[in-house]
Amino acid sequence: MVILLLALLAAVCPVLALPTIEAKGSKLFTSDGAQFYLKGIAYQLTPDDPLADTSQCKLDSALMKTLGANSIRVYHVEPQLDHDGCMSAFSDAGIYTWIDLDTVGTYIYEDGGNPKWTKSMYQAYQKIMDTFHNYDNVAGFFVGNEMLTTGPDSKAAPFYKAAARDMKAYRDKKGYRKIPIGYSAADITALRPNLQNYMACGSNSSEALDFYSLNARCNLVKPRNFDDQSALFGPDMADSWSGSVVYEWIEETNNYGIVSYGAPADPTATGDGVYEGYTRTGTPTPVSPDFDHLSSQWATLTPAGVSADAYTPAASPPACPAFTSGMWEVSGNAPLPTIGAKFTDYTSALSSASADGPGTSTSASSAASSTRVSSIALSRRNMESFWSKVGKWTREHPAAWYGLVVLGFFIIGVVVL
Repeated sequence: MVILLLALLAAVCPVLALPTIEAKGSKLFTSDGAQFYLKGIAYQLTPDDPLADTSQCKLDSALMKTLGANSIRVYHVEPQLDHDGCMSAFSDAGIYTWIDLDTVGTYIYEDGGNPKWTKSMYQAYQKIMDTFHNYDNVAGFFVGNEMLTTGPDSKAAPFYKAAARDMKAYRDKKGYRKIPIGYSAADITALRPNLQNYMACGSNSSEALDFYSLNARCNLVKPRNFDDQSALFGPDMADSWSGSVVYEWIEETNNYGIVSYGAPADPTATGDGVYEGYTRTGTPTPVSPDFDHLSSQWATLTPAGVSADAYTPAASPPACPAFTSGMWEVSGNAPLPTIGAKFTDYTSALSSASADGPGTSTSASSAASSTRVSSIALSRRNMESFWSKVGKWTREHPAAWYGLVVLGFFIIGVVVL
């Protein structure tokens, strides 16, 4: 009877092997209390779901373990498929997954159109969360990726923030563990720091993102030596950043990859794992010397961090940015859109609310509120200090900076830069 019960449990339980990841203040921690730093790699072999091919996941996860990776970023999954084999393979290798909830057909904003957050999109995001929440090596979900690239695009920011709000509420209503939910931003000077501050501002913690990440891509220097990693994990940045996700795993035309699956194929060829001129299945082979360079960097970078018990968040949320035509077209305290709200009905709220109104800052008269929101946002002063450190480092290491290819996780609540 005991053997039968154990067999049944093994058949229905998802992967339960790694300590889970959670956000506390401006840092990530494992459930056993250790601060967590991402050493990640972007993993999307084809437009199809890469977490549904168990044999390929076993091959790739084994080499990722050799690399020293502890995380992968996955841009597209299909919730109706079986993911147990892949999730188990990555868990066995000590690798967490960071998964996008949006995909083709459910993007909140694209191509300069009107942003939207509809019931059908909400339900599609739910399906992905329902599918993956029980895997202990799911570390976080993204509600969007690099869709805001100009000042006028900022009109869509409230819709991303609303999606995060609603998915956090859904997560909590379902009784799922508090898997961090965030947004992955393009590194656009015109939007920085307004976008990151907006995603963290306000006194209502349920409306703030758990984490914010920043994409910076530039691989002009070859071979890539990944000296940027020593800065991200070093004493000047490790207190503000939570690691990085290097772009990307597979070598393609863009020359970002650190592994290949064979020589390039005819761009018109199809079948046998070939897509857009590259074989994307089989045994991965390290791209030399880039793979070894990254592995060597990560092997020496082990910031001590702080234990969860010894860490008391002290930051307060930044002020919401004021409406500035052509640069930031959202008023700081405009209410977030509800599910199904039409952009044309919402636009009046974007410019009418005062950026100095309720929710833009934390006052001394609201100690309870201050304590709550301080756990999910970096202060403006911390961010200004952070960017000054980035500037200093890039001036001292220009060649390394131009070789930077990283999704930085910096915590808002996890502004995982």
